[in-house]
Amino acid sequence: MDASTHLKLQRTSGTARVRVIPSAGATRLDVLYQEGAAKIRLPRDRRRIWAEAVLINTAGGLTGGDSICWEAEAAAGATLVLTTQACEKVYRASSGIADVEARLIAGEGAHLAWLPQETILFNESALSRRIDVDLAANATCLILEPVIFGRQAMGEEVRETMLRDRWRVRCGGALVHAEDLRVEGDAASLMKRGAIGAGAGAMASLLYIGADAEDRLCGVRSFLEGYADGRAGANAWRCGGTGKLLARILAKDGFSLRRVVMPLAEMLNRQAGLPRIWTN
Repeated sequence: MDASTHLKLQRTSGTARVRVIPSAGATRLDVLYQEGAAKIRLPRDRRRIWAEAVLINTAGGLTGGDSICWEAEAAAGATLVLTTQACEKVYRASSGIADVEARLIAGEGAHLAWLPQETILFNESALSRRIDVDLAANATCLILEPVIFGRQAMGEEVRETMLRDRWRVRCGGALVHAEDLRVEGDAASLMKRGAIGAGAGAMASLLYIGADAEDRLCGVRSFLEGYADGRAGANAWRCGGTGKLLARILAKDGFSLRRVVMPLAEMLNRQAGLPRIWTN
């Protein structure tokens, strides 16, 4: 093969969309669209009045050049909980960046929860992730994103990575939350710094949007006071005609992180609690 010839590597892509509506005191499926490696399954459980959607990347992970787009809508009065089949693994990128996008909508009086399992970053991985949320003025939303920098039990260290995480949340048309996180370079060394990770190997951000956000802060802080495996904090504000509660958690590894984020997610996810797949 001529040295100037470039081998085009196969890359994965996918788009999936789900919309749920209220029906006879419960929530049922209205729209389901799937393309490429992005699949959605909705386990049946007649005892529940909400819908739970499991997001599946059939490629088994992401690497540079891959792209996945998830779209979800809870119509007025509906409750939708989104989670993933397993942890999303982001592997070494020989070129390019893995791109993940989530577009979430909740109508009047609806509740939508974005609760994926952990994203695991491997050495030399590259991930750009965007979460855009559009809520009606009296809708509620819970967003969780846990990240693990290599699997500690496997002796993995992430000495080179790139993570870009962009969140934009609007309620009644008003921007109520915006953040841009960027981790680039030697993540293992960066996370050892006291002002960044204080030695943590995993982290999570948890955001709750709702008029009762400030009322929930006391319970969240009380729970975090007993957290001994890392560092965590939470605060709440009134903004844009609603409220928001934001918690940040640092942990030594994925196991320790899960021990904190699972009870917190269950506490803040209203009657829906934890996705069933998190406890299986």
